[in-house]
Amino acid sequence: MGILSGAPKNEPLHYGEIYGVWSALLKAKSAIAANQTLLNHAGDRELRQLIEEAIKMGQSDARQLEELLIEHQIQVPPSPPARAKASIDQIPDGARFQDPEIIASIAASTGTAMTADSQMIAQCIREDVGLMFAQFHTEKVAFAAKTLRLSKEKGWLIPPPLYQIKEMAHQG
Repeated sequence: MGILSGAPKNEPLHYGEIYGVWSALLKAKSAIAANQTLLNHAGDRELRQLIEEAIKMGQSDARQLEELLIEHQIQVPPSPPARAKASIDQIPDGARFQDPEIIASIAASTGTAMTADSQMIAQCIREDVGLMFAQFHTEKVAFAAKTLRLSKEKGWLIPPPLYQIKEMAHQG
């Protein structure tokens, strides 16, 4: 196998893995900042806890991705500045994101991130990198389930039109 010796940490990253890791780190850092901003807007206690969990998950992902890039002497993308904490009362009603909008945004970005993680799993030839993205994906699946549950419990979920089969009256 040559350079693909079976010891993943000794194998080089291919260009797709490098770009995927770099892109995932940029997205994780951006998501942390976005979620810090959303936290300032959230009024519901359980939603705030969910956002805090999203921030911690993003920070954990970013830490692992950054370590991998640094280990391979690849420049990491810049981090946006941490967002200042603000009281929800400081944000005028018309300028504030509402809780249902916040959770819908979080659900959509989580779904997009899961898709990106899946793409990385499929393209990795280094098992350790693929498994790292599998771990990220698994964490996001569990987080998405919590997001859906909270959306339903709070009445924030806006489902698409539901399809129901209607029995046709027998004509005779």
